[in-house]
Amino acid sequence: MTSDPFYIDGFLDAATCRRIRGLMDRGAVEPAEILDDDIAADEEVRRAATIDVDPGALAAIEQRLDTARDEIGRFFGLTLTAREGVNFLRYGTGDFYLPHVDRAVIDSWPDAARRQVALVVFLNTSAPVPGPGQFSGGELCLIDARVNVVPREGMLVAFDAGLLHEVAPVGAGTRDVIVDWFY
Repeated sequence: MTSDPFYIDGFLDAATCRRIRGLMDRGAVEPAEILDDDIAADEEVRRAATIDVDPGALAAIEQRLDTARDEIGRFFGLTLTAREGVNFLRYGTGDFYLPHVDRAVIDSWPDAARRQVALVVFLNTSAPVPGPGQFSGGELCLIDARVNVVPREGMLVAFDAGLLHEVAPVGAGTRDVIVDWFY
């Protein structure tokens, strides 16, 4: 599998991104967890929030991701069979996720070993001087691929779930994303 990331600009349109961010504003918020020996929040490794959204919006996003499955699989030379399930994440000012991989053999989440491709859909844009609805920092750093992805509203990026990567600290504002994994 290639270490190059796959991109779809405009995977979600601006109106859809704004609608989802609005749903996130009203959703139930919990600290984002990490997968290790246990599944637990560890703010020294990852500082972000997981947000539950309306089930209808969740289903619509999952359906939209499924429409990209074959194209993403072809890019990576894989037959992708299923998805793990969408997560809506919010990173506030100062939030981050230290270097990690998404595919691993761990007792706390056996399906992590099945992850082939990680997906991130950016719901807003990073800008050096953020305007309304934007943020600064928060790049997705694909360390093994030597690629830093600057978030753009509506863009999907997919990459090998075994690549070492991190989320750089958010300098100002709020970074909203959707994440999932194809098996």
